Amino acid sequence: MIAALARRLPFFYGWVVVGVAFMTMAIAVNARTAFSLLFPAILDEFGWDRAVTAGAFSFGFLVSAFLSPAIGRLMDRRGPVWVMEIGVLVSVAGLGLATLAQAPWQLYGSLGVLLGSGAMMLGYTGQALYLPHWFLRQRGLAISIAYAGAGAGSIVLLPLVQVLIELHGWRSACLALAGLILVVLAPLNLLLRRAPQEIGLTPDGDSAVQALAGKSVHVVDHAWAAIDWTLARAMRTTKFWWIAIGNFGALFAWYGVQVHQTKYLVEIGFSSSTAAWALGLVSLVGVPGQIAMGALSDRIGREPVWMLGCGGFLLAYLLLIALGAWPGMVLLALMVLAQGLLGYSLTSVLSPIAAEIFEGRHFGTIFGMLMLAAISGGAAGPFVVGLLRDQTGSDVAGFLAGATASIVAGAAIWLAAPRKVRRVGKNVLF
Repeated sequence: MIAALARRLPFFYGWVVVGVAFMTMAIAVNARTAFSLLFPAILDEFGWDRAVTAGAFSFGFLVSAFLSPAIGRLMDRRGPVWVMEIGVLVSVAGLGLATLAQAPWQLYGSLGVLLGSGAMMLGYTGQALYLPHWFLRQRGLAISIAYAGAGAGSIVLLPLVQVLIELHGWRSACLALAGLILVVLAPLNLLLRRAPQEIGLTPDGDSAVQALAGKSVHVVDHAWAAIDWTLARAMRTTKFWWIAIGNFGALFAWYGVQVHQTKYLVEIGFSSSTAAWALGLVSLVGVPGQIAMGALSDRIGREPVWMLGCGGFLLAYLLLIALGAWPGMVLLALMVLAQGLLGYSLTSVLSPIAAEIFEGRHFGTIFGMLMLAAISGGAAGPFVVGLLRDQTGSDVAGFLAGATASIVAGAAIWLAAPRKVRRVGKNVLF
């Protein structure tokens, strides 16, 4: 049935896949993000220590990081339907079991491990394991549209979750999210396939002649591209480790600023509502930023867009430091634009960079290991920035650490040089 539908829509089925990914990201990623909305109600009910309760989110984040290579291997062997449907079931189980929690360890297992792992399979990591196979010429645009679902979903879904919590309690909100994931995402993700060739199509919906012509232009290093890349072979190359360093540094910078900026803004004189709006607006402007930068990367290459994204976080950190001396709405607006419009665009090229170097039948396993580095950076960023704050009594040292991570991340991907394996668009900067 899927193959018959694809043959009727040869030029559009890839975008059907992107649409499924968009919806999956909109719901699944924000189901996990909703922890921040559930958090106050859980604290009010049980009276647990704040650090202990919040630790459920961090613990699930770390566990999901170590599961990434296994999920990549599952994608290589079974394809996206298996990964996504397991992600649906695990997420639903996590949300459902959370309503029965009476002790912190139960929250760690449900909203932490189960929901965190499910969101990882359904979210950025899971989508990145198969989406690059569906596009060559429009890879950056397609992935950026799919990933923009997370930002678009936050605008719609999170306010509704807050209303549910206020009217019916946090347990009802968990059950509503579980129902939404099961009813919407379980059937939608049956449409997915690992690659267009599995159902008689080619990347970008091109004809066979167009596909062959496009590929001959696309590949720069034919000897490299001809290698059947396995994880072991990839890990013996410097390109793999440069990407790992780039991913670690990028997510260190991303989560380091995301976690700490709201409290910092309040401490330097902004109202709590202004600080909250600033965080929300970062996600909002990130949606058009991701899409525009993803499309741009298809024309000028991945490295320039990655550098712009890293530059966005670098600028955001420097503007936050400047705000400490000159708090004002102009600098705050510039910080929001730098972080959201530029910084968030990193997601549009995260998986294309790896795919253009290690594309092949073991890509899922390789990318899963690279995501272990990325998620480890995401876990380390908030911790290191917070630790430096505690030790120095100032946020400046932590913000400078995040700025340094941004610079290192940008340089690492330049050294990984996907442009030297596969040329993207016109590569006007090379």
